[in-house]
Amino acid sequence: MTELSRETISSVENSTLSQIRDLDIDDVIAYLHTDLKKLPDYTSLYQRYHRQRWNAYELDFTQDLADWQNGMTQEERDAFTAVSAGFHHGERQVEVELPVFMLGGSEESKMFLASQIEDEARHMVFFDRFYREVVDLPGESMQELLDSSFGYISETFVGSFGLLAYLADDLRRDPEDPVRRVRYGTAYFLWIEGVLALTVMKVTLGFCRNRGLLPGYYTGFTASCRDEARHVQAGMRFLRDSVQEDPRLLLAVHDTLRAALTASATTSRRIPLEPLGWDLAGLQQEMMRQLWMKLSDVGISLPPDLDSMVSAIRTRS
Repeated sequence: MTELSRETISSVENSTLSQIRDLDIDDVIAYLHTDLKKLPDYTSLYQRYHRQRWNAYELDFTQDLADWQNGMTQEERDAFTAVSAGFHHGERQVEVELPVFMLGGSEESKMFLASQIEDEARHMVFFDRFYREVVDLPGESMQELLDSSFGYISETFVGSFGLLAYLADDLRRDPEDPVRRVRYGTAYFLWIEGVLALTVMKVTLGFCRNRGLLPGYYTGFTASCRDEARHVQAGMRFLRDSVQEDPRLLLAVHDTLRAALTASATTSRRIPLEPLGWDLAGLQQEMMRQLWMKLSDVGISLPPDLDSMVSAIRTRS
């Protein structure tokens, strides 16, 4: 990954909502990795949250509606709707399940997680507005609109978030249990946020940027990606600190990754990525690249079987 200049890092960190649409999504994702090796503490990330907080109700979707109706093919609209549906439901699920993780851990981590839950709620409002004002899906309430978009998501989403729901229920039994916490943290902070979300963000945001379409969506989702940088950095700090304190917890990381990779590989109805400029092989390679970089940056090793699996996908031609 190309090292970012100080000027670019400053732009990503300090851009207001009106300036974010000028950022390149690849720079925002690269920015996430600039701090992974040193990993800022929870208090620093909480302070950053206050500087970067934005208002989903300030977004203007007027041009997005015109682009959606006149600037995109039906195949592009269908693919875009399907990809975004996973985020619509993912933000909602984490908003209601992340509080169980807050029941354990340090007071500093709880303070930061409170800000993350607010981020997730804001992201759900962003997608609610996009589906309501641009895609024009039916639904009076937020729940009714979620029901309308659910039919577009793929089994890959159901597998990964089904695993997360199971681990959240297990964590409720003992929120301080380190094994349960590391399993949940691996499934959510590393796999769902650090790999799935950041990779699939590139699909719709790259499409918007390359085509000059949907400026409201690009602004709001790029701002969401910047929020994810804080979330992933905090989550990777948790995993690194947990494994350093008790190396036996590496087994929990490995077992959860095996389950996540298996669940994500199972699908009978895949989302058509080609209208948005991607294919399944390219998406999988990018996912494994994101996984490898995060594990490498924080010094978490993989056993031979997982390392071979990840390497084979990363280097697939």
